[in-house]
Amino acid sequence: MSRWALAAGLAACGAIITPSVAGASASAKLMALDGSAAGSANFRSTPHGVLVEISAHGLTPGPHAVLIHAKAACEAKTGFASAGPVFSLDTARAHGFFAKAGPRTGDLPVQFAAADGTLHASVFSTAFSLGDGVKSLFDHDGAALIIHAESDDYLSQPEGRAGARLICGSILRSSGPKDKKRRHS
Repeated sequence: MSRWALAAGLAACGAIITPSVAGASASAKLMALDGSAAGSANFRSTPHGVLVEISAHGLTPGPHAVLIHAKAACEAKTGFASAGPVFSLDTARAHGFFAKAGPRTGDLPVQFAAADGTLHASVFSTAFSLGDGVKSLFDHDGAALIIHAESDDYLSQPEGRAGARLICGSILRSSGPKDKKRRHS
């Protein structure tokens, strides 16, 4: 029996404890520009990074940039500009997976809304953490997940020609270390 078959069998029996049970977690209640509820995002630590699960509605069908922005501030009256630029732990980095000095910490892959305007996605990132270390999303002003109107070209500055910020959610820690200021190395 292969290792994969054994692992699948044990997981089906509930014998494997997933890393998310003991790891840090966070969530974001997503809202549209009109202030209405637009879905949620859940963040779970794993031994190798963070799993982000997004469920949103009210979008136009097709591709949408999904980015983590620098501040946990989703003020609809500012068009969510209050969330600041794309989150970056290294200001020398540029936005985009194709940028020579990229990507930034908050760059995530483009996601697609279905014909009914719903978006369901699971994204994995090793660029940030939910802990208190230097890679933490939880600095003094937090972070927000934003879904943009357009696709991300992964190259143009500052946000890949992603268009308007349509949906925003402040990322709040659910479990894990107590909030502390980020330690700098």
